[in-house]
Amino acid sequence: MSDEESLEIGDLDPADWNDFAIEQGWSDGLPLVMPTEAAVERFVDICHGDNEPFPPMSPRRLVPTLRGIAANAVMAGCIPEYFPAVVAAVRAVLIPEYNLHGTLATTHPCAPTLIINGPLRKTIGLNSGSNCFGQGTRANATIGRALQLTLLNIGGGKPGEMDRATQGSPAKYSFCFGENEEESPWDPYHVRRGYAVNDSVVTVLSCEAPHNINDHASTTADGILTTIAGTISQIGANILHGQGPYIVALGPEHAQTIHRDGWSITDIQERLYEASAIDTGRLPEEKLRSYTVDRESNVSNGKFYLTKSPEKIQVMVAGGAGKHSAFIPTFGSTEDCSVRIANI
Repeated sequence: MSDEESLEIGDLDPADWNDFAIEQGWSDGLPLVMPTEAAVERFVDICHGDNEPFPPMSPRRLVPTLRGIAANAVMAGCIPEYFPAVVAAVRAVLIPEYNLHGTLATTHPCAPTLIINGPLRKTIGLNSGSNCFGQGTRANATIGRALQLTLLNIGGGKPGEMDRATQGSPAKYSFCFGENEEESPWDPYHVRRGYAVNDSVVTVLSCEAPHNINDHASTTADGILTTIAGTISQIGANILHGQGPYIVALGPEHAQTIHRDGWSITDIQERLYEASAIDTGRLPEEKLRSYTVDRESNVSNGKFYLTKSPEKIQVMVAGGAGKHSAFIPTFGSTEDCSVRIANI
């Protein structure tokens, strides 16, 4: 089926519709909303001024359209007000540096991770606080899911066919959250990336599910960052050889303690870059031999550095009460790509 093609499916009730969608290969396994012509048009209307063409989407190389993306957003359970964020996320994964084809075809359990900044978070009720990686918020659940369904149904990233993940990840259903700008003691993440404070921005990286970092004991920046660096320093992480960016999502309580001790974002990045580097002696001999032969540039002073530079460590604040932070590794061969969300 082409991206613009409409199908006459008759008078199906929701159960029959979902059976039909599964038979067509359109489903992610969860129930889908029927994308009627009227529903799709409501979504397209809200982005009618967004006329910039899309590049082809791997692996099928079809060119997405607003109507095709809208149909997937409707199926995901979005409301029209979410659609500009979905469109911006699609544009972000189509930036070549994101490496869409590689991130879909890999055996690594990566998934597009959407970080939303700016006023739109409040407008649409996106969760940036407690349980922002989890269930319970329609915007978080359906915006991320809409992107995944678009990659499935337009791009052709079907599990077991193009998507070759060995075990996959729950993040492949949806992984979308907002930065908790209100409780961050630093400039918002998107402002540090060069956008205006009143811009709404989506940043997309190809990530694993988040890894919790528990530190209820440390009362200093040094203690918290030592715990975080130790969690990041994993000999099995894909970034060990890919050297892509990764995310450190600080819980507000950890962030406040680190800031109280006078640490800037640059200070945090530089500390984690050095403290998370992996001593070559920790690697099994076979892995060390393979990595040093094929990827010698990753090694300096007997250590593997997990990113190309401290600036590649994406530091932000997310979540609510509780002395927890999170490490979110990426696929490695990917880059963080941001797109401003169109005003509605």
